[in-house]
Amino acid sequence: MTIVYGALLSFLLDLLLGDPAWMPHPVVYMGKVISWSEKRLRTRFPATEKGEFRAGLLLAVCLPLLTVVVSGGAVWLLWKVHPALGFFLNVLWGWQALAMRDLRKESVNVYRKLREDTLPAAREAVGRIVGRETERLSADGVVKAAVETVAENFSDGVAAPMLYLLIGGAPLALGYKAVNTMDSMIGYRNERYLFFGRAAAKLDDGANYIPARLSAFLLMAAAGLSGQSVKGAYRIWRRDRRNHASPNSAQTESVMAGALGVELGGPARYFGQLVNKPTIGDPLRPVEPEDILRANRMLYWGGFLSLLLLCGLRTLFFLVIL
Repeated sequence: MTIVYGALLSFLLDLLLGDPAWMPHPVVYMGKVISWSEKRLRTRFPATEKGEFRAGLLLAVCLPLLTVVVSGGAVWLLWKVHPALGFFLNVLWGWQALAMRDLRKESVNVYRKLREDTLPAAREAVGRIVGRETERLSADGVVKAAVETVAENFSDGVAAPMLYLLIGGAPLALGYKAVNTMDSMIGYRNERYLFFGRAAAKLDDGANYIPARLSAFLLMAAAGLSGQSVKGAYRIWRRDRRNHASPNSAQTESVMAGALGVELGGPARYFGQLVNKPTIGDPLRPVEPEDILRANRMLYWGGFLSLLLLCGLRTLFFLVIL
């Protein structure tokens, strides 16, 4: 039950405080390790397709494994000193593995910039939370980008880390964040990362396969609780859940599009290139800035539902074992 209590406290801290700017964050250091490792590995392996793949595979295997071993060892050592210290570190890192409050904060900032009729500021704000180029986005494009990232990151930043947190504590949740961070930095299908980032991208696909599908159903329930269309969410999910290069991203984006009754997806620019992504959902009405707020209400309801469901399952497992 210690893991359940720790997860509850981690969720509460994220809900109340988010990620304070003054506090060192593990993901920042993961990013530095990835950048440093890429430079070193590219000089040690041949600049061929096979060489780049092997270099990226080594990084994809070592970073999550070392993250789990080092963080798990730290929690274990502090637990040996005193259980309260180990519990505190587990709660701290569990808190930092979650990102619900900051996702809401950043996306609501996009909404505020749009309502102030400052499109350049809104483009800059949405650029903080999406990987695509935002300099040419229309107001509708900014809304779509913000809603899509709320939907996708409900899985990446809330449900998935919560699942891993309740399976193996903060060390496993941080291992997941290492995989997710690698994918966000090197998991692109462009000239630079097509082979070097392939292993990281595939690992991320595997790590998110179950969480993404769980997140889709949690978001459907959240749609009903927040006043959106459950029927529309399920219909579009059934039809469009595979309308993405990733096997996981469209799972939650399709639910969000159907729940709101809007069309998401479509062409987007990455690294100077236009990518013709398929659309998701039906344009039953034009998107509007308020859709960002609706998406966030679904995000929060989904977060609470994931907490209740996963803590409940972990508690049931504990009781059955006893």
